[in-house]
Amino acid sequence: MDAVALGRVGERLDSFVAEVFSSLARSDQRVKAGLYARGLMLDGRRKSMQPMAERLRVDHQQLQQFVTTSPWDVVPVRKVLSRKACDLIAPQAWVLDDTGFAKDGPHSPCVARQYSGTLGRVDNCQVAVSVHAATDTASAPLNWRLFVPEAWDVDSTEDPDERLRIAARRRRAAIP
Repeated sequence: MDAVALGRVGERLDSFVAEVFSSLARSDQRVKAGLYARGLMLDGRRKSMQPMAERLRVDHQQLQQFVTTSPWDVVPVRKVLSRKACDLIAPQAWVLDDTGFAKDGPHSPCVARQYSGTLGRVDNCQVAVSVHAATDTASAPLNWRLFVPEAWDVDSTEDPDERLRIAARRRRAAIP
């Protein structure tokens, strides 16, 4: 969607964002949510923070902080999105799925050498598990979580040094 098309739906998008993010306590968080939604809607292959911020002509740290470190609860947001999706498609089935995301380095949360059906092989990746509402003609993700592989589990080893290394890695990735 280009900027002109986004302008035509801007009012509807603002209404959608206001409803979905109504649980956010601070107005600045709700403003960032609107920016983030616009960044996702605009044309552009890459939907990471820096390219989206460039398209929006804002500092990418605003989007980065909103998504990664801003202290807001995702549960009420996902509930609103799930209700809206179910109202829209009237699901006939619930689908559990896993999706792999190839990664070059080991620093993203839950990245490990593991099997990914999406990739069709064992590779360095993240795996997300999701539940979708589905019909014969539509599917909508309702909830999802990153799969935590054994390499990220402090209880997977008795070695105290390895346990410390895993704990530090989890802290850096903000995994409780």
